[in-house]
Amino acid sequence: MEYKFSGHVMSQGVRNAYRRNSDDETLEPLVLMDGKKQPVGPIRKNDAVIFYNIRGEREIELTRSLTEKGFSAFSPTADLSLSFATMIEYRKELNVQVAFPPEGEVEDTLSDVLARHAFKQAKITEAEKAVHVTYFLNGKKEEPLPGEERIIVPSRKDVHLFDEAPEMSIENITRAILGKIADPSCPFIFANFPNVDVVGHIENEAAILRAVEAVDRQAGVVLDEARRQGLTVMVTADHGTVEKWLYPDGVVDTGHTDSPVPFILLHDTPDLQLRPEGALTDIAPTILQLFRLPVPAAMTGKSLIAHPDPDRIRPAQRLLVLVLDGWGESPQTEGNLIAKAATPTMDSLKKTHPWTTLLAAGEAVGLPAGTVGNSEAGHLHIGAGRQIYADRVRINRAIEDGTFFENEAFLNVMAAAKRNSQALHLLGIVSFFSSHGSLSHLFALMELAKRENVPEVYIHAMLGRRGEMPESGALYVEKIEKKAAELQKGKVVSVIGRYWSMDREENWDRIQRTYDMLVYGKGEPVFSPC
Repeated sequence: MEYKFSGHVMSQGVRNAYRRNSDDETLEPLVLMDGKKQPVGPIRKNDAVIFYNIRGEREIELTRSLTEKGFSAFSPTADLSLSFATMIEYRKELNVQVAFPPEGEVEDTLSDVLARHAFKQAKITEAEKAVHVTYFLNGKKEEPLPGEERIIVPSRKDVHLFDEAPEMSIENITRAILGKIADPSCPFIFANFPNVDVVGHIENEAAILRAVEAVDRQAGVVLDEARRQGLTVMVTADHGTVEKWLYPDGVVDTGHTDSPVPFILLHDTPDLQLRPEGALTDIAPTILQLFRLPVPAAMTGKSLIAHPDPDRIRPAQRLLVLVLDGWGESPQTEGNLIAKAATPTMDSLKKTHPWTTLLAAGEAVGLPAGTVGNSEAGHLHIGAGRQIYADRVRINRAIEDGTFFENEAFLNVMAAAKRNSQALHLLGIVSFFSSHGSLSHLFALMELAKRENVPEVYIHAMLGRRGEMPESGALYVEKIEKKAAELQKGKVVSVIGRYWSMDREENWDRIQRTYDMLVYGKGEPVFSPC
């Protein structure tokens, strides 16, 4: 196929949408149209697809709709019979090829050790964070361990975005935690309050302050009862978010941060002290020390308790870990919404109990140096007690050493496109910073398609400015258009906000919006001059 560069058509389409008060994350679908007002590059039967996102929990629903025979959550076309590859494994039973399969489940996690010693354990949060307190905390194990109970409170469906209800379902989470505190047969409780992270991704300061204060308030309720019942309590977080809510130039930053997180220990031992700084990998060994359980050799983290005589530390009979998701620690007050909110519970805890800070970003949690933390890496490292290299690191290394361009899954899909004279579709997040993927991965796939002489390559971009500058989506789409012109390969044919394409709560109306864009070319038309 002769390549025809049509200019920065789709990036301009995104900019036009901004003028209609659209933002990246909730951008309604935009579809490139030809001179006959027909969509360019919809996914058709027997086409080839590479979904290049990483992380995986927000990618399952869309992948299912495109690949699963008998899919019935909504009414897609008959079996598309796609040759389909994903960058990593989103779920084992998906009918796809996986380019970078998992290196194996993480063994000897905190949950594994507790299960081996017949400890009952309860994992509690709402649906927004279910995968983190179960799958990732357990070392990427999907099934509950012996003695493990998972209590997942439904997330609200009556709001468009959670800034409409910053408290989310926190009171129901609190009730569930109090129920397990009242159960003497359950010695270990792990709970997550998701509000600060979830609401912090929305540019609404008043709502974020409400979310922070709701978490602080409910933490107080939980801690009062836990201490009344004699539980040891750890209060911590998985990464930072709104403690650095502004870029240096004053523009709002709704993404994660590289800040450390607090770690507060409530335990009845006189003169108990904590090391001045640790990492999330140190939490599991600390818990095992308090339970007087052996720390596996695989756990390279170290106990956070600083005491010359460990035998003088009273063992914990029951223990609660309370994760305040997204609650970072920063000495700066400018742009620090944690500091701006009223947080009497956390303020009092820091004055009356031992506390320290934990590294929760970059290499400390298996991510590239200098990158921000996220809930996946945070919970994985809390549970693993050691450093686990992220998929992003593996993929970046493969690009650097050239093995990316020899990947069997990619080559199989591209060969199928050529063999069947069908198009190759590349779909995924458009960002340099997202934990779900990177433009560098997309560019490498475009280069591979060029090498393999794949005739038609269509790119379907998903936008979301979590941690990005405002209106950055258009800049990223323009970079793709420039790369396509440079390679003389590929064309951006659709753009949509990640709100519609990367759901994980079975909001199937959102996924159908994305499916209809990809397969039927439904969306706001953007007309190509060529």
